[in-house]
Amino acid sequence: MDAARLTRSWNLVAAHGDQVPLYFYSTLFLSHPEIRQMFPTNMARQRDRLVTALGHIVSQVDQADRLAGFLRDLGADHRKFAVRAEHYPAVGEALLATVRHFLADQWTDDLARDWAAAYGLVARVMTEAAQAAEEVSPPWWVAEIVAHDRRGFDVAVLTLRPQYLLPFTAGQSIGVSHPAVRSWRYYSPANAPRADGTIEVHVRAAPGGAVSSRLVYGCAAGDQVHLAAPVGDRLTLRAAGSADLLLLAAGTGWAPVKALVEQVAGEGSGRRVALYVGARSRSEFYDADAIDKLASACPWLTVSYVVGVDLARPGEFVHPVDRALADGDWRARQVYVCGSDAAVAHAVAALTRAGYHAGQIHHEGSGAQWYGPAWRTAVRAGTAPDGSGGVR
Repeated sequence: MDAARLTRSWNLVAAHGDQVPLYFYSTLFLSHPEIRQMFPTNMARQRDRLVTALGHIVSQVDQADRLAGFLRDLGADHRKFAVRAEHYPAVGEALLATVRHFLADQWTDDLARDWAAAYGLVARVMTEAAQAAEEVSPPWWVAEIVAHDRRGFDVAVLTLRPQYLLPFTAGQSIGVSHPAVRSWRYYSPANAPRADGTIEVHVRAAPGGAVSSRLVYGCAAGDQVHLAAPVGDRLTLRAAGSADLLLLAAGTGWAPVKALVEQVAGEGSGRRVALYVGARSRSEFYDADAIDKLASACPWLTVSYVVGVDLARPGEFVHPVDRALADGDWRARQVYVCGSDAAVAHAVAALTRAGYHAGQIHHEGSGAQWYGPAWRTAVRAGTAPDGSGGVR
């Protein structure tokens, strides 16, 4: 298998842009129509993820250890879409047909063998990972919505009770899907693990977001949702009690930060924690009661609210990191940043300019939507391409 030849051929194919995923999915669904129901109704975002994932796989095909980790996470995660071993040959046939179509007269017997071998490796690792995961956890958990609290026009706080215990660590993300929507969205629980197993998620309805809109506007207590296994470690706390913390949260990025504060409270480690919570206006601090309650109960916690829009200073927007850096020097602390891509990118850039080093700044990765553990693996390894998401 010639990795350089594979990469060159993929670059030629990818140059055809949106035509590539369109041809692939058309071929797949025409030859295997039963597979169509496994995909979301709106395929626009899915097409982008396919190209991203294929580009990542092809570019790493000669780096077995790095690629294997990506594929194992991908294979285990895809169980929630009811992907089975018998589906992989169909996908492989459609993939090779797509590459052959766009390469036209540049398609050779050697390339055919390379692509077949590369896809064989992908299918084998993903299938084995899925089989191994079956021994550890179900493909998804069914959970009941026990409380649905609208906190504004586009924000809701949901309390979920899985039918079976879903273990997770504060700072991880959990996939959420509604049975009526064939899509998943990842949310970080807004609580440390509880004795009763319930999970709190904070959801802002995104424009065109099938899952988030359903969770905010189309759900009520008593409804059921599906939950996928927790993933990720970029926002989890390092060794308990080892360092004081600076926590920067914007919007619903408060959710994982809230879980971290609860974890520190449960540890009784004596960490000092400075929390800066930002919103565009005072009315958008949707969980202020919970924040104030934590501040009152935890003497080691200091809280600062940061209103982004100051009517006295039109045209300027204040981020939590701006206020924090103006207030003091936090370089002896570990820093956790949560919020929108733009907010995270701004915070990381500001902290870096101020002399904070990469090892003390923890965030999900900015400039990209993330849709599954394979994307997180790629980010952690430094191999994820900017501006795109994982698969499915």
